Amino acid sequence: MAVQNAMTADFLRSAYGGESMAHMRYLIWGNQAEKEGFPNIGRLFKAIAYAEQVHAGNHFHELKDQAGDYSVTAGAVFGKGSLVDNLQGAINGELHEVEQMYPVYMQAAQFQGEKGAERSFHFALEAEKIHAQLFKEAQDAVKQGKDLQFEKVGVCPVCGHTVIDGIPDKCPVCGVPKDKYVTF
Repeated sequence: MAVQNAMTADFLRSAYGGESMAHMRYLIWGNQAEKEGFPNIGRLFKAIAYAEQVHAGNHFHELKDQAGDYSVTAGAVFGKGSLVDNLQGAINGELHEVEQMYPVYMQAAQFQGEKGAERSFHFALEAEKIHAQLFKEAQDAVKQGKDLQFEKVGVCPVCGHTVIDGIPDKCPVCGVPKDKYVTF
């Protein structure tokens, strides 16, 4: 069913814009981390960039019947700083989504009976909580001059749930089986 309410459609477009920008920013910062000798943190950035792409795709899908030209405004961190600064920018962005943006967007979608948008916002919110924590762990390691130690990062292609090593048998957010996870 198509999005019926203008507010929810605006929130979906805003979330799409923000997730799209995070996707690109994390790819850039991942390349920088690798060049600076932190290959696992680079892979973490790239895995989370994929999760952000999943979120953007989910939001875009919910707007499938909203064709046309729209201005999409979304706040974002710009520029490259030190790896510690880039990780702080990532943490701040994820916490903004967790503490402010997605709770409001979800509440509006619930109030307006927009089940698809509510699901899309919920998937992103749950993943962003994990992303903030993973970026904090990465930042703590970099402050000690160390890279993160792991074998792989798994990302659910449906909701963006992200996990270091130990992919669950089923995604705890959307129920996708383990073998569907994309690994980095």
